[in-house]
Amino acid sequence: MPQLTVRGISIEYLLAVSKPMVEELAAVCGCGTDNFTIDCLATASVFEGKTTETYPFVEVAWFERGRDVRNRVAETITRFVRQAGVPEVEVAFKVYSEAAYYINGIACDSGEN
Repeated sequence: MPQLTVRGISIEYLLAVSKPMVEELAAVCGCGTDNFTIDCLATASVFEGKTTETYPFVEVAWFERGRDVRNRVAETITRFVRQAGVPEVEVAFKVYSEAAYYINGIACDSGEN
C-alpha cells in the first residue's frame, strides 16, 4: 500500500520511470518501496461510436497520510507522467480504513499484522 492503478499511459513509459518514481513516492510517504504496486490497465475508450485515446488517469488507493503528503504524492505522479509528454493527467485518491482492510484475514488495525 499505496496501490497505483494507471490508465492512458503506456506500459513502456511506466517501466522506464517506475523505479525512480516509486523511490521518490516512498520518501514522500515515509515507507519502503516494497509497499508500492503499480497496475497499468490496457483499456479501450469509446466516444461517439469510435475508439479514442484513453485519458491519462492515476488512482492511488492507500491509507490516508494527510493533505500535505497527498499533495506531494499527486505532484510527484503528475511530474513523472508529464515528462512523458502527456499534457494533462488526473490523480485521484481512494482511501481505505485500516479497520476495513484485511491481510490474510486479519484487520490492519488489530495489531496482529
